[in-house]
Amino acid sequence: MIKAVIFDLDGTLLDRDLSLESFIRDQYDRLDVLHFIDKDEYVARFIQLDNKGYMWKDIVYASLIEEYQIWNISADELLADYIENFKNHCIPFPHLTELLEHIISQKIKLGMITNGFSDFQLGNVESLGIRHYFEFIMVSELEGIRKPDVSIFKRALERLEIEACEAIYVGDHPVNDVMASRRVGMKGIWKCNRYDKADFEHDGIIYDLMDLKHYL
Repeated sequence: MIKAVIFDLDGTLLDRDLSLESFIRDQYDRLDVLHFIDKDEYVARFIQLDNKGYMWKDIVYASLIEEYQIWNISADELLADYIENFKNHCIPFPHLTELLEHIISQKIKLGMITNGFSDFQLGNVESLGIRHYFEFIMVSELEGIRKPDVSIFKRALERLEIEACEAIYVGDHPVNDVMASRRVGMKGIWKCNRYDKADFEHDGIIYDLMDLKHYL
């Protein structure tokens, strides 16, 4: 019997690709110092350097400044703007609230484990308007451990006071989310993305968030 569902955030509940592009375009529009660069070129290069979120943004901005010879604003200023304003561009995947409401209605508890910086990630959760659904939100910076370290999954199970076999973990990253949660004994469900192939062990695949209903 499933007693809890634990989610990843970026690429699972938050459509990070759409959110990031929305932010970059807005940042470009707001900052005149960038306008000598073609907008679409700037957006595409940022996304390329970002590497699906796995490249630190200070390095992304430093690279952009060097490549395009941007001298009227610093990488630190651009980074500060990103940290402050990204939350204003958070776009959920379709049916997010509908799914969370359904899970709660089944008396199943909700948790979240996400890598990243605490203030930034919690700000994004608040922006999505979903904080109140979750028993807890674990951010790697606060916890002192990052996925795929199995300790963070074990800690979540302890907080929920359930066994691993009673929990589902849903995430978009094959290693950090699915394979790591399965090593603890949880059911690892993959939120399909456009970057990876399903050539790894998993307990199910969802393409739309509402597909998760079939695994509850």
